[in-house]
Amino acid sequence: MSKIAIVYWSGTGNTEAMANLVAEGVTAAGGQADLLTPELFDAGQVGNYTVFAFGCPAMGAEQLEEAEFEPMFTAVKPSLSGKTIGLFGSYGWGDGEWMRTWAAECEEAGCNLADEPVIVCGAPEGDAAEACRALGRSLAG
Repeated sequence: MSKIAIVYWSGTGNTEAMANLVAEGVTAAGGQADLLTPELFDAGQVGNYTVFAFGCPAMGAEQLEEAEFEPMFTAVKPSLSGKTIGLFGSYGWGDGEWMRTWAAECEEAGCNLADEPVIVCGAPEGDAAEACRALGRSLAG
């Protein structure tokens, strides 16, 4: 059974809803999902999981949230080399530049992106909700 850490930060609740949908997909595929916020996850926990999903909305000028999520991710990123990860997040403006930048940084750090990152404008509904579940199933598979 895959043990998957789903680590996310959410300001409005949209990315948290995405995290819950990713967890549904993991569970549906027979995996174990642990939902964690940045203050509950650090590099010392990387060895406890086989796969990872990280979620953060676009903030400011299309960047990761700077107070909690980005410092945590920067600290754990060196431990993720060679690991399979999935990325997801919500936005309300822009065109997804924050996610493209984040995915490129992960690949440069040696991470294996499981699928295309999932981005959702606003709340995850309909096809967007299914894309989150599909990411979870893929990570568990």
